[in-house]
Amino acid sequence: MNKQRKFSIFRYNPNTPEIKPFMQEYVLEEVPGMTIFVALNKIREDLDPSLMFDFVCRAAICGSCAMVINGKPRLACKTLTSDLKGTITLMPLPVFRLIGDLSVDTGTWFRQLSLKTEAWIHSEKKFDPEAVEDRMDNRIALEIYEAERCIECGCCIAGCVTANIREDFLGAAGINRVARFMVDPRDERTPKQYFDVIGSDEGAFGCMGLMACDDNCPMQLPLQSQLAFVRRKMLAYGLWGK
Repeated sequence: MNKQRKFSIFRYNPNTPEIKPFMQEYVLEEVPGMTIFVALNKIREDLDPSLMFDFVCRAAICGSCAMVINGKPRLACKTLTSDLKGTITLMPLPVFRLIGDLSVDTGTWFRQLSLKTEAWIHSEKKFDPEAVEDRMDNRIALEIYEAERCIECGCCIAGCVTANIREDFLGAAGINRVARFMVDPRDERTPKQYFDVIGSDEGAFGCMGLMACDDNCPMQLPLQSQLAFVRRKMLAYGLWGK
């Protein structure tokens, strides 16, 4: 016989503010290989169709199913129920606007991040669709790829102390985004332009160094290394203007 697992899930719908937030319990039979994602779908299909949560890919690519699982930001599709002890507590990610229950609006937050960091190639070079593509050094291409592995799930932001107390903080995701363009030889921004974006306590110098971003990133990105890289660049500009 399979084990019975208890889930305690945050419930609140901002469209019905007269109903205060509460924790609701559900009990499921745990089957081999069950993930939190599978469990939530089982709850919604068999027990409570009103339960709100997000998912798209089920393969740790889209980042949609991020939530706080037993006190830690994680992806529901990657988290096995068998790896968790006792009652499984599910909460929505903090920082982001709550849509309802476990569903939050990360899209608007990351859209604003892209605009604030100007996350696109800045170049005066006129695009020629007939031209042969410029070759890129493999080492640089791999550095760019490493930063691009971010799936914008928001786990690093949710676990960040500074992001939880400051709405203007770019967080590890923003610093990682800027680092990606700093190493890209096609981007023609000057050190001063980068400094204006990231060289303040809203960016590279707002981190408290608690390393929650590294601990919570489901893709295991080297976010603290990216922070150190950006800080060195900004310090060099601040001291020597280059």
